[in-house]
Amino acid sequence: MSMLSYSRGPDAPLIDAGIWEVFEGTASRFPDNEALVARHQGVRLTFSELAAAVERTARGLAGLGLGAQDRIGVWATNCAEWVQLHLACARIGAVLVNVNPAYRSYELAFVLRKSGMKALFLWEKDKRSDYRAMVDEAIAGQSPGLALEHVVYFGMEKWTRMPAQGRDIPARRSAADEVTNIQYTSGTTGSPKGVLLTHRNVLNNARVIADGLRIGERDRIVVPVPLYHCFGCVIGTLVSVVSGATLILPAATFDALSTLEAIHAERATAIYGVPTMFIAELEHPAFHTFDYGSLRTGLMAGAPCPVEIMKRVASDMQCAGMTVAYGQTESSPVITMSGVHDSLERRVSTVGQACPNTEVKIVSTSGDTVPVGEQGELCTRGYLVMKGYDQEPEATRRAVDEDGWLHTGDLATMDAH
Repeated sequence: MSMLSYSRGPDAPLIDAGIWEVFEGTASRFPDNEALVARHQGVRLTFSELAAAVERTARGLAGLGLGAQDRIGVWATNCAEWVQLHLACARIGAVLVNVNPAYRSYELAFVLRKSGMKALFLWEKDKRSDYRAMVDEAIAGQSPGLALEHVVYFGMEKWTRMPAQGRDIPARRSAADEVTNIQYTSGTTGSPKGVLLTHRNVLNNARVIADGLRIGERDRIVVPVPLYHCFGCVIGTLVSVVSGATLILPAATFDALSTLEAIHAERATAIYGVPTMFIAELEHPAFHTFDYGSLRTGLMAGAPCPVEIMKRVASDMQCAGMTVAYGQTESSPVITMSGVHDSLERRVSTVGQACPNTEVKIVSTSGDTVPVGEQGELCTRGYLVMKGYDQEPEATRRAVDEDGWLHTGDLATMDAH
């Protein structure tokens, strides 16, 4: 009888807490560890310093009248303020809404309406975009239909005065199943949908990644991927939160040279990226001028990972424990992952195995689980499945069936391993 394409990762204890509670515990255990390095801003914060900065930011949010389950948007490239707001939202129980910095005014207008966000935080402009002008255009003529009460520009008076005008926040524990984050899909099949992710979703996925990469409090992770994406704010920020590792942001947006400099100067032990980032790094004219001897592990994901690039990262970047992961926003995001001790051949030719507390099956168009080796749609079930699409019950029912299986829409095959 043929084996069926079904697998379940190992059982492991689940985190049943909120992000702020977990961060507080990590900060109390490792107060003097560097928590956040934003090299392009000259920012270095230990866990105790980051906790204090987050508390000030949270007080400022409360002073604006924001609180539990209010939706707060961040429309920015990578920066220290992004991380502070992420954690400050968790501190007051608010929902962080990730807004893609590449959005134009009409896309921003859609997200402002759809999300019902009460506040939006952003930079006034950068070398690519005039964000203030786009906000003004997005808001024009829509004010009666918007929940938006505050637009706050980083570095400007309203941002700098927020802590002084803040208010005390009572101790609060978020329920693990509360929504903490809304991320918008790309909208390739229509308007973007807001993916509702809970504390349980994202914290446990971060724990899976940290354990899979053997990340601990002595690790230093270079994160050139964007924070507005799950890769950055879950696999980046929250891996640091659950493990005590240092989060290193080399630049506001991806820059190959800045990433290589960060690996060298910060003695990084882990590096993240999508395949095109690693290609740009490996092909950079200055690549051979840097020391990669500190690298131990890393994660390549977000697109199919070419075999030769994986091999070059393992050899030329001396990152022998480089791994591949597969997932999507609706799964918080990682579903499968290769292991640091898997053979290089297995790591470069597959997307690994089902992660802990995760079920995976491959189904036919009729919904039957197919035999091993036969192609079908990959489905997953477990703690990682989103709470749903914001205000879109029909789309949610199409994506998550009545038995709790998330239908990814991706084709896959499963082998005997």
